[in-house]
Amino acid sequence: MRPFALTFAALLSLGGAACTNVAPPRSPIPDAAGALGRLHSAAERCTGVQASAKVDYFGDEGRGRGDVWLFASWPARLRMDVISPFGVNLATLTSDGSRFGMADLRSKTFYVGEPKACAIGQFTQVPIPAHALVSLLRGQAPILQHAAETATIEWDRHGYYVVKLSGADDTHEELHLEPQPDDLAKPWTEQRVRIVGVVVRQHDDVLYDAEMSDFSTAPMAAPRVDPDGLDAPTPPSGPNCTAELPRKIHVRVPSRGQDMQLRFEKVTWNPPLPAGTFAQAVPQGSHVVPVECR
Repeated sequence: MRPFALTFAALLSLGGAACTNVAPPRSPIPDAAGALGRLHSAAERCTGVQASAKVDYFGDEGRGRGDVWLFASWPARLRMDVISPFGVNLATLTSDGSRFGMADLRSKTFYVGEPKACAIGQFTQVPIPAHALVSLLRGQAPILQHAAETATIEWDRHGYYVVKLSGADDTHEELHLEPQPDDLAKPWTEQRVRIVGVVVRQHDDVLYDAEMSDFSTAPMAAPRVDPDGLDAPTPPSGPNCTAELPRKIHVRVPSRGQDMQLRFEKVTWNPPLPAGTFAQAVPQGSHVVPVECR
């Protein structure tokens, strides 16, 4: 069921690696658990982001290109506003972790349901669950539930660790973790790693794969100040954080020919989150449509 399959593409105005042989770090990370621990430590104080971004979408419906304002907060809270070239809000998607809502302000339709991959995908055109998308936007990786003893790690000559996880129902995940160049000579317990690739498969079908690139640190958000001075400032939503983030995120669903590229223009960590950031009321005059998919 695709009740608004063209929404994202319609709202946006229609718009090989060299061979390498990189030696492993002097002190390689010994196991998958250690690698995941190093990844999580990079952003343990970083709960969420606020960003403006450029988005390109390629798929059966054509090409979409436009501007998005977004909030993403761990573990699965998400807000995305599609903005026209004239600064007008065309649509808003929200997820508070349990409820999905999408207001198409042009058609006066409000879609509601659970924040499953199929629901999020009918807005972004890339079916990926809210918690996974939030992780990627934070420069992290959604981690498949797995038995620790089955996880593996090996070094790839292109310059990153490959961590493989296996879960229930023949589901598999592959993570590419790149050590920061300055840390190659450090003990593995001091190495900072960044996620540069994620591939999730089920029954030999690629559910999605993601590539992250163009890493740089991001500043901490400032308190939100009421311009009228009537309310107290809203503080940041987490402790001080200036960790690095990928400024480019490329998500593909090969079996469906779907492809979304997101490029951060401005981004801050741990933004203030006013009430209602991740939940929206039905706009007056809108027709409510339940989204039932799986």
